[in-house]
Amino acid sequence: MRLATWNVNSIRTRVARTVEFAVREDIDVLAMQEIKCKPEQFPYAAFEEAGYQVEVHGLNQWNGVAIASRLPMSDVRTSFDGMPGFAKGHEGPDAPLEARALGVMVDGVRVWSLYVPNGRSLNDPHYTYKLHWLEALKTSTAAELAATPGLPLALVGDFNIIPFDSDNGDPDIVEGVSTHVSPPERAAFFALADAGVTDVVRPLLPEGYTYWDYQRLKFPRNEGIRIDFILGSSSFADAVTGASIHREERKGEQPSDHVPVVAEIDLGGADDDGDLPMIFS
Repeated sequence: MRLATWNVNSIRTRVARTVEFAVREDIDVLAMQEIKCKPEQFPYAAFEEAGYQVEVHGLNQWNGVAIASRLPMSDVRTSFDGMPGFAKGHEGPDAPLEARALGVMVDGVRVWSLYVPNGRSLNDPHYTYKLHWLEALKTSTAAELAATPGLPLALVGDFNIIPFDSDNGDPDIVEGVSTHVSPPERAAFFALADAGVTDVVRPLLPEGYTYWDYQRLKFPRNEGIRIDFILGSSSFADAVTGASIHREERKGEQPSDHVPVVAEIDLGGADDDGDLPMIFS
């Protein structure tokens, strides 16, 4: 299975290049974030003509997640247990849920397409919401893996966290001033390991950005950041045979500000020699 994650930053704007990428790179399952549309507005036809079925969770013109798959999908979930909601000026446990999570079972693998809250600023209620959201994700993931030991599970998407200083090439993002690099955010990201998932791409590709802001020539200057990840349970991680970050997708006409991240997995068993191919596109 070739599993990809991509914050497409409006699927209706970028449907052609999204489908072209999926077909060209032989992607079996594509998790998308920030689709920015309701299900009835999603461009299903282009995916279906390419051989994909699609599950969509979107509530308005913001956020939104989707999964396109060549393989049958089942057990579709539009939130994880305990996922908090958010609305400006609305505090408490009954805040409305945003369209930030979509989970499916596909070929025996639980795949979650996730769009983690941005946080906005260190003193914004959205930052507190982000930390609560990540804590709930950790708890829910741990419970799912405890209930189904050995489940191949992948949390994929835009995490809006820069885990290491080496992942930050943007001089405008500074610890103590900016979100994405604050100690609590990084701690929340690393705490997901306690739930039983680890970054399956970094061991193969220790370097590489996945996002470049549209402003101030960030991409030509390579002032990017790494915030898009594929985190897998132990059984998923053991099946990974390759990984790639597709930097070229940041080029061309109307690109997303993010690029796809891909993991190739073989649940039939890893090679005996443990020789894992390393790919950087």
